[in-house]
Amino acid sequence: MRLESVSALVTGGSSGLGLATVRRLLAAGASVCIADLNPPSDADLAGLGERVLFGKTDIADPESLTRTLDAAESAHGPLRAAVHCAGRGGDRVRILDRDGEPGALDTFTEVVRVNLIGTYNVLRLAAARIARSEPVDGERGAIVLTASVAAFDGQIGQTSYTASKAGVHGMTLVAARDLASRQIRVNTIAPGVFDTPMLARLRPDIREALEKTVPHPSRLGAPDDYAHMALSLLENPYVNGETIRLDGSIRMAPR
Repeated sequence: MRLESVSALVTGGSSGLGLATVRRLLAAGASVCIADLNPPSDADLAGLGERVLFGKTDIADPESLTRTLDAAESAHGPLRAAVHCAGRGGDRVRILDRDGEPGALDTFTEVVRVNLIGTYNVLRLAAARIARSEPVDGERGAIVLTASVAAFDGQIGQTSYTASKAGVHGMTLVAARDLASRQIRVNTIAPGVFDTPMLARLRPDIREALEKTVPHPSRLGAPDDYAHMALSLLENPYVNGETIRLDGSIRMAPR
């Protein structure tokens, strides 16, 4: 898909992986709607320019996301691309606590609500908009979802996070097959350890130790590494139904 003049949605686009993706899309000539609970910083928003729209959005709330999509199409025209970066970290709750009591169910439910139900909500509502567009070069558009390497080798205490991200991986091929008749491609990125605001809070020595666990390149992933991959998946018309590990070949230890 050629991204010049395309209308794109980026969830979680106010920071981290999403913000890097917004910048790449703008550089490619797209107009972008950021769907996030919080807006970008004033400095970031000023630097993004006039082809960016922000909509305060709860990705798991159909009405909230619909309002944002309505605003995006009103400002930028029919949607053709969506990159879903919004989500939350896990709860680090063990299945049984130190006293042998079962872990809380409510926190598990909330992680799954945001990361899995929220992803499906973005997928279905974005696909409905993209399906209304006229085909260009044999396709109407493309969607990129975000899982995690935890979908494949989750660590102890990551039960909720791993379950939610494994669900995103699991729906990818099904979604690609389902939406093939609409000429919409669906792919997923499974990032490893990335230099996001969450990891920025770690002590320097912990960050350094984490970097050393990545075989090559031995560093944390940069948000632009993710953005680069996201745009490749949007642009390449023959990549469909894939979950791409973007992790420097890391395989997470049990803890």
